[in-house]
Amino acid sequence: MLQTSDLQYSYDGKTLLQFPDINCGKGEHWLLLGQSGSGKTTLLHLLGGLLTAKRGSVQVAGTDLEKLSSSTLDKYRGKHIGIIFQKSHFVKALTVEENLALAQQLAGLKINYERISELLNHLNVGHKLKSKPDRLSQGEQQRVAIARALVNQPDVILADEPTSALDDINCNEVIQLLEREANAVGATLLVVTHDGRLKERFEKQIHL
Repeated sequence: MLQTSDLQYSYDGKTLLQFPDINCGKGEHWLLLGQSGSGKTTLLHLLGGLLTAKRGSVQVAGTDLEKLSSSTLDKYRGKHIGIIFQKSHFVKALTVEENLALAQQLAGLKINYERISELLNHLNVGHKLKSKPDRLSQGEQQRVAIARALVNQPDVILADEPTSALDDINCNEVIQLLEREANAVGATLLVVTHDGRLKERFEKQIHL
C-alpha cells in the first residue's frame, strides 16, 4: 500500500538524506521514530508527494508518485493520502464545514455534506460545524484536522508528531482515535514522531 525504494533527498544539493526502504501493507499501523533533525518530517512530505525525491520512488496504492504530473498528483493526494500536520493549516476565512468541503473539491470529488457532518459528529466536534477554525480549542482543531485527513476515505494516513505537545492521557486518546478511524476506512496508518511513549503501542516500527 505504501512503499519506498532507495529514497534520497537534499535541500542544498550537497547534504544528502537517505531513508530506509518502507513497505507498509493495507490496513497496517506503523510508527516512524527518529530524533529531531533526523529527517522525519522530510520523509513524511516525500511520502505525501509534497516534496520530490532526488532519487528513488514512492508508491501509494500501486501508483508511483514521481511519475504523476503536478496537477494529477494534487488530485491523487487528495483522494488517496490523508495528512495530519504538526500545526493545523486551515483556511481561516472558511468554517470547519467549508474547510472539509474544500478538501473534497480539491481532490476532484463531489461535496458530501452528510459525510462531513457524520465524521465531525463521530469525532465529537459536530457542534463546531459552522465555526471558524480560530474559534476552536487546540484539541478541537486537532480533531477537525483528523476529520479533514479522513474525509475522502484515503488509502494512507500520515500523522506528523500528533502527540508531541500532549500529556499522557490525551496522548493515548489521540492515538486510539487515529487507530480507530484508520480501521474504519481500512487505511494504512503511519505515525511520525520522536515521542518515546508510543514505542510500546506499535508492533511495526521504522527507525531513522
